[in-house]
Amino acid sequence: MRSTLYVVLGTLAFCMGLAALSSTSAGEEYAAMTSADRAVFDPLAISLRSYLLAQIALGLLGGLVITSEYGARTIVGTLTSVPNRVRLLAAKALALVGVTLPVGLLVSLGGFLIGQASLEAAGAPHLGLSDGTALRGVVGCGLYLTLAGLFGLALGTVIRSTTATVTTLFGVLLIVQAFAPALPGALGDWLATYWPPVAGGQIITAYRDPALLAPWSGLAVMAACVAALLAAAFAVFRRRDA
Repeated sequence: MRSTLYVVLGTLAFCMGLAALSSTSAGEEYAAMTSADRAVFDPLAISLRSYLLAQIALGLLGGLVITSEYGARTIVGTLTSVPNRVRLLAAKALALVGVTLPVGLLVSLGGFLIGQASLEAAGAPHLGLSDGTALRGVVGCGLYLTLAGLFGLALGTVIRSTTATVTTLFGVLLIVQAFAPALPGALGDWLATYWPPVAGGQIITAYRDPALLAPWSGLAVMAACVAALLAAAFAVFRRRDA
């Protein structure tokens, strides 16, 4: 689809630009930082910060895979051609992974290379791709973005509405994690640690905060959440009328 190409190209362009801007800004601020700030300076997370934008774009792409069919009512013809609904949704999920995984890896690798080059030019600490932590961050970021696409597909299948899917994506992927640290007591602590997008986002960090989940443990929480929502989506898609 032409719209898919536009989403992919737009995501790559915006994410590369954001990686350059955020890394250049952070690099220029490094010289004026205190010792405490330098101790938690994370060049990996800075260069991969554009994943926040990419997760929305790929989640929206995942949602559109199914909600566009409901919106145009082509879902009736699709289900007539492929009566096995489980097979149909599985095929859509596989096709989506075929797009989001390489795009996610391109976003993370491109953001990393541009970001580290910007940090090096500014005289700030930076990483090489041969660094084990950097490789984990780049690959893990690509996997996270693939999960975001599947999350959008599952949401779209359950909700059926493009508008509602987009609103939910923004709420789950951005708004909750933005406000979680400001919430009081145990609720704020739990959300800041175990909310799936927050936990999964630990995969792009090189600085290890002992209060948060480890990178791969966090990504496993995100994957479990997406798997559970996909299971619900398959169940709903199989039983509900078109």
